[in-house]
Amino acid sequence: MKKTVLMAAVFVAMLFGASGQGWAASLVANIDVSSQTMTVRYGASVYRWSVSTARKGYITPRGSYRPQRTARMWYSRKYDMSPMPHSVFFRGGYAIHGTGAVRQLGRPASHGCVRLHPTNAAAFYAMVRQAGFGNTRIVVTN
Repeated sequence: MKKTVLMAAVFVAMLFGASGQGWAASLVANIDVSSQTMTVRYGASVYRWSVSTARKGYITPRGSYRPQRTARMWYSRKYDMSPMPHSVFFRGGYAIHGTGAVRQLGRPASHGCVRLHPTNAAAFYAMVRQAGFGNTRIVVTN
């Protein structure tokens, strides 16, 4: 029995590499509403991007989430079919996505979503797809 378990462990280590590189890296996106920034940690890489969260009268939900779904291009059914490129939905209709309103990044401007520069949204979208939903955490704080 012990020999079988040991052989299985050796096989898994060979298959995925002893360093664990075959396993998806942990991806964490920390969104700080007060500073209007998103810090992304993916493996050894760290990114810090300006965002726009909810403007007055709207909320960006606080908490810790896993992605629920992604869409390369989504159009908001609630807000006049507004384009939401590279969307990562984390709570119902709330998503991290690209925006054409890049001049507003760094200050509250959205209906509750987390807006990113289109280049950064595409990068984050690709990271989430690579890491997988189960290995991605999105944390929204004040």
